[in-house]
Amino acid sequence: MPRLPVICLLALLASVANAGPAGVPVPFEPVQVGQGTLRYLGLRIYDATLWAPPAGWHVNGPYALELTYARRIAGARLAASTVEEIHRQYPLSATQRQAWEQRLQAVFPDVEPGDRLAAIRIPGQGIAFHASGRSLGRIEDEWFADAFFGIWLGTDTRKPDLRARLLGG
Repeated sequence: MPRLPVICLLALLASVANAGPAGVPVPFEPVQVGQGTLRYLGLRIYDATLWAPPAGWHVNGPYALELTYARRIAGARLAASTVEEIHRQYPLSATQRQAWEQRLQAVFPDVEPGDRLAAIRIPGQGIAFHASGRSLGRIEDEWFADAFFGIWLGTDTRKPDLRARLLGG
């Protein structure tokens, strides 16, 4: 069975923050942009929701992607699948793939049905990851942030129907 493009996300940022996805403070008033479900061979894998400031979603702006899992998935598998999906869109060297997979393995927990993972895009900084209200860590790399969110929101995504739903289409 091929690896699935599943991931987690969200961040704790400003001293004055709003309650956002998964109960995590976000540095903007969260407004739902769109939502959709990822299915693989007919099985529901996760529900995804995109949150942005009231002004709307912008690829270079702050936003959050929240995934609510319907299946048990090991954190190591999430990390490997994420890097595989990034590599599909943006070819990486073997060294870069290994480094990013190790970073993600340190951040991603094993997930159970109902677990909510979130990532916040922090312009100029990277991504902060959260699970059910607790911080999982950050990856401070703008290029990684672009590539990571490209899995769902990039024009070359493997799931253009999910992208359209997330972007409110």
